[in-house]
Amino acid sequence: MSVIAEIIDTLEYKVEKLFEKSKGLEKNNQVLQLELTKAAQIIQKQSEEMEALKKQYETLKIANSLLGSDNNKRETKLKINSLIREIDYCIAQLSD
Repeated sequence: MSVIAEIIDTLEYKVEKLFEKSKGLEKNNQVLQLELTKAAQIIQKQSEEMEALKKQYETLKIANSLLGSDNNKRETKLKINSLIREIDYCIAQLSD
């Protein structure tokens, strides 16, 4: 009977260790989930900042071209033509 008692004690010990390990892994998982959420927020914020900087860059390129720079003149002309078409469309809509 003592052999069975030893086996049961060993099993109980191992189950207890597994339970403790499981608790530790759950806690670690929660920490990692929190870090992942924070990282996702940082990525989202940086993406928004990057889009804003891209728009600023495009605006600066156009302004630079308007000031007489030979760089990006074609792009500036295309943008101006696009804006003129939009204004003409709006005027046509208002005229109807």
